[in-house]
Amino acid sequence: MLVNVLWPFVPAAIVIHFARPDLHIWIFALNYIAMVPSANLLGFAGGELAKKLPKVLGVLLETTLSSVVEIVLFMVLIHNDINGNLIPVIQAAILGSVLANLLLCLGLCFFFGGMGREHQSFHEAVSEVGTGLLLVAGFGLLIPSAFFSALSANSSKTTITQEALSQSTLVISRATAVILLVAFLMYLVYNLHSHHSIFDEVLELDEHKDEDREEELKRAKLTLVECFVAISVSIACVCMSAVFLVQEIEHIVHERGVSDNFMGLILVPLVEKAAEHLTAIDEAWDNQINFALFHCLGPSIQTALLNAPLAVLVGWGLDKEMGLNFEIFMIVLVVLSILVVGNFLRDGKSNWLEGGLCVLIYVIIAVTTWYYPQIEAEGVSIHHEA
Repeated sequence: MLVNVLWPFVPAAIVIHFARPDLHIWIFALNYIAMVPSANLLGFAGGELAKKLPKVLGVLLETTLSSVVEIVLFMVLIHNDINGNLIPVIQAAILGSVLANLLLCLGLCFFFGGMGREHQSFHEAVSEVGTGLLLVAGFGLLIPSAFFSALSANSSKTTITQEALSQSTLVISRATAVILLVAFLMYLVYNLHSHHSIFDEVLELDEHKDEDREEELKRAKLTLVECFVAISVSIACVCMSAVFLVQEIEHIVHERGVSDNFMGLILVPLVEKAAEHLTAIDEAWDNQINFALFHCLGPSIQTALLNAPLAVLVGWGLDKEMGLNFEIFMIVLVVLSILVVGNFLRDGKSNWLEGGLCVLIYVIIAVTTWYYPQIEAEGVSIHHEA
């Protein structure tokens, strides 16, 4: 894959971090690029390992391994957070990851998959379960923000103080995180146990639609040991790049005027999901649209139901005020995006026009986010004064 030409950036990023720690822009840029080939290797090794497992379990494992990049970034951001300075970046990155998967990745899949075809058809089981879970996730993520915004707007009519409101919102966020984890466990049971035969059949049929199937069967495959070695190496590279990248975010935000919102909503999700996006687009191009949907909707579900709650609970354990009180502008964008994508998936067919429209919506969001003013997250404002 063309992404492999970026491997020289990995050692270059490590060297410049230690040799020239004063070159903040270069360190950020090189590690940003270096995460792409590392994540791609992780996705490739995960894909090879997935082929040795039952279809549904394999796809879920592949998606989970691709989410390792995101989990590592979230954990490093939480660990490096000082007085709430990185909380807005984490919150924006959670929502940005969902947006990137739903609008950018799915849009590109529909666009390239629809080129030269009247339409592509996908199974209703994949789309209905995916959009249903995303609606539940969007609702769960919206509740703490709506609670805080509603009471803040009517603060003169209530007796609750700002500090008490922030604390109550944090408690609601932590309770919501636990409930969303339960929803994720139900999703796993549904996919792997009670309804696995449906998804196995869907993916089996999709595999036979692969237009590059014969060529791929001839390619050399990784052994089980090679899969684990490749996964270990790629995770090590991803972790190093993530640590070095996060250390420079503060400099980029303050010295270059890049807002926390744009950093989290656009820049971070693009690099953490690059490998997953390339895999999904390649599958859609090969007419494996159900596989592509799994790789678009699956990571969105994992981000909302697993990664975001994990970030909240880890922050709780580290005594950091990491909650689900998102900027209302951002959470509204996510909920609207879920509704738009759900409408496109409703008829069980996709075409290049629907894909192009999704990408255009994402571009509009990116442009708007660039000009969105820096607003201190009210839920963590008591920390910013330090």
